[in-house]
Amino acid sequence: MRVWVRPAFLYLCRMASIKPSVPKGTRDFSPAEMAKRNFIFDTIKGVFRKYGYQQIETPSMENLSTLTGKYGDEGDKLIFKILDSGDVIEKTDIAKLLSKNETNDWANIQPIGLKEIFGGFTTKSLLKQISEKALRYDLTVPFARYVVQHQNEITFPFKRFQVQPVWRADRPQKGRYREFYQCDADVVGSPSLLNEAEFIIIYDEALCLLGLKDFSIKINNRKILSGIAQVIDKHDNIIDMTVAIDKLDKIGFDGVVKELLERGFRQEDIDTIKPIILLEGSNDEKLNSLRAALQNSEIGLRGCDEIQTVFDYVAACKPLTAKLELDITLARGLNYYTGAIFEVKTNEVAMGSIGGGGRYDDLTGMFGLKGLTGAGISFGADRIYDVLEELNLFPQSAEQSTQVLICCFDEQGEKYGLPLLQSLRSQNTSAELYPAGAKIKKQMEYANNKQIPYTVLIGSDEMESGLLTFKNMENGEQEKLSVNDILKRVKK
Repeated sequence: MRVWVRPAFLYLCRMASIKPSVPKGTRDFSPAEMAKRNFIFDTIKGVFRKYGYQQIETPSMENLSTLTGKYGDEGDKLIFKILDSGDVIEKTDIAKLLSKNETNDWANIQPIGLKEIFGGFTTKSLLKQISEKALRYDLTVPFARYVVQHQNEITFPFKRFQVQPVWRADRPQKGRYREFYQCDADVVGSPSLLNEAEFIIIYDEALCLLGLKDFSIKINNRKILSGIAQVIDKHDNIIDMTVAIDKLDKIGFDGVVKELLERGFRQEDIDTIKPIILLEGSNDEKLNSLRAALQNSEIGLRGCDEIQTVFDYVAACKPLTAKLELDITLARGLNYYTGAIFEVKTNEVAMGSIGGGGRYDDLTGMFGLKGLTGAGISFGADRIYDVLEELNLFPQSAEQSTQVLICCFDEQGEKYGLPLLQSLRSQNTSAELYPAGAKIKKQMEYANNKQIPYTVLIGSDEMESGLLTFKNMENGEQEKLSVNDILKRVKK
């Protein structure tokens, strides 16, 4: 006799032995980690707001049609699709094929060949039947959709910032996650190069506030790269050229030459662009050399003029802590950017870029609103976190959640401490009262584990005299203080 076990029971049995875990490429964040992450986010948000950027948020999921076709074939493969709810599978054409083999005799069910099941179907055709939504891949495409959808409500130029998570079905590895945060600021509807200069100043101010002292903001311009390709008559091969020279730091000039030759460039082409690739000197000296090399390229000279204008704007605003560097080999997002290109790197820690961005024309054209130029930057919050952690730059205040802990010996002390607790909180001092019943030693351990700097002990002597024991947990000093004196001391 064959015994069938209910699937639900089997599921519960399996659940009983499942070890708790999170999906690969995602992370939990402890209270201490969240305090540090919020220090980064709050600092960056504060600078964004200072420069007139307004915060928006877009949904975690977008219509699949909004996202697909915007990131190239490889990018589309990394979009997390969301299965439609309900009995969506049962309604697909494949399910209908399977239903032709319905039988109540499980022992004699006839298998269907994969060819019969999937013949005539493609991944895209099946996907349309089971998924209409997806998790957002980045913040830029949803922002473009937002601008078009709300264009009649927006005042242009529109300066917005977003700090939200994005998802990519990438292979998880160190420093690369499937769920991570992006901190973006963009301005659309303004061609002014003042925006590019302002982004440089925003980077400089935010990173200084985070504690970094030695970092570089690199800038290039797509028009300069187009001019270089034009002078050697390789405009159709601009991607091949820039992909190669972008690796200069990693493979050296000889490696770049080898790659260019493999990509169909001639030796005379390389001889022409060699002095451009190996530009040295100050930013002014580099620009002078570029103008000489690109004198027969109108678009190249226009790129030089744009870079100079940005430098002039920055110089008129305030001195930078950052090293502002014209870097001709910088070519990030070449298919995307049309003007300035930014990249930010710290010089204090071995780390990749901690920020980047640039100018793009026709951001909203993909959704039917043509001719709306824009520029934007992004902070790499996860990498910035690693840098601050390695350099021990997180302030102690970023790790403290509570400033004062009220400790009581009994229920009478608990009642006595409640007005003090509310007084502390009313002056915006974070405070806790440890519930009565636990030994004082345990309460002190709680304060130490949470790095609470001050404790107030309330026993019978304290209640009788009105002078409470105020303890500095960092140096161990104790003194007797009135409630008013405690409030003043903590407020300082």
